[in-house]
Amino acid sequence: MIRINENYLKLTSSYLFVEIARRVADFQKRNPDKGIIRLGIGDVTRPLPQACVDAFSKGVAEMGKASGFRGYGPEQGYAFLRDQIAKADYKSRGVDIDADEIFISDGSKCDTGNIQELFANDISVAVPDPVYPVYVDTNVMAGRSGAFADGRYGGFIYLEGDMANGFVPAPPSCRADLIYLCYPNNPTGAVAAKAQLKEWVNYAKENKALILFDAAYEAFITDKSIPHSIYEIEGAKDVAIEFRSFSKTAGFTGTRCAFTVIPKNCIAYDNNGNKHQLHGLWNRRHSTKFNGVSYPVQRAAEAVYIGDGPAQVREIIDYYMANAKLIREKMEKLGYKCAGGVNAPYIWVECGSDSWAFFDMLLNKAGVVCTPGAGFGRCGEGFIRISAFNSRENVEKALGKIEGAVS
Repeated sequence: MIRINENYLKLTSSYLFVEIARRVADFQKRNPDKGIIRLGIGDVTRPLPQACVDAFSKGVAEMGKASGFRGYGPEQGYAFLRDQIAKADYKSRGVDIDADEIFISDGSKCDTGNIQELFANDISVAVPDPVYPVYVDTNVMAGRSGAFADGRYGGFIYLEGDMANGFVPAPPSCRADLIYLCYPNNPTGAVAAKAQLKEWVNYAKENKALILFDAAYEAFITDKSIPHSIYEIEGAKDVAIEFRSFSKTAGFTGTRCAFTVIPKNCIAYDNNGNKHQLHGLWNRRHSTKFNGVSYPVQRAAEAVYIGDGPAQVREIIDYYMANAKLIREKMEKLGYKCAGGVNAPYIWVECGSDSWAFFDMLLNKAGVVCTPGAGFGRCGEGFIRISAFNSRENVEKALGKIEGAVS
């Protein structure tokens, strides 16, 4: 008989954003005349930069002519995009990443979930708490966890973040094999200093561990002392894989383009302790299970780096960060302690109560959708995440509604 992967039965009943959508749909059904403002899920609202639209359109036009038509492209991505990424995102910051160490994909969410296929099922996994749920759920699906109880899965090492440590936990005293780090952080908006990341690189080297570094929000960093890439830390190329995305920086959430960086000297081990390049293993997996991002989309992504593209992308980022500043200032004025909103588009608000109850209160009294911190782990309880991804008008309107609801 056909049998299921029973690890899926360990998963909690609903993915966080599915549950949010269910509650919002129920509210709208009960209140068809009441509008809502979404400051919850991190989806962008500004249109694509014009430079990307023009490049996208040109790419589509090329595909409509025999002389410009392209079928399957290279699974790893076209050289024109990989070259631009290596030059603009890494070499410009003094980081020696080669173009062929960059793999173009359709999203960093996919890559952070898929990368764990390269590793043995009996390794120890360290995840932040609060945590982006994909890191946890995909390892549960793979069978690396025990049962879910009291807000956590057995078998994982949880790296606890709080206001005291700025949501940048230190390496654990025990040994972890696979470590997930995300800075600027989703959901807390925290950033990690070079010295803090150096601790993690040293830990990974000492324990023959691997860091999976999610830098999807690096373009929102405004503090020049904060590293944009873990590869700015000496030795990181030996022990870290980095994930980045065009989704939030250039509005590609519906267009789908991202990339993963795996240096050739980044290694893992087999059961006999022999070293293996992860670059080659990922290339094999990527080539087998992925047919590449479409040519027009990659041309649109290339436009992020050339001509008017950089300035247009910066304008979009500055727009969202102005929203973030408004949100944080208002919430602090209302008496709430906050993190984030300075080097990241998320504001992490200590609501002082059950986070789902606070979510329901804002939805029902203000018609504003946030994200309950409990959905990001045990350490997220008592917090909510507010996203800056909306129009200025809606943000200002939502803040007025929030003030009325909590006053």
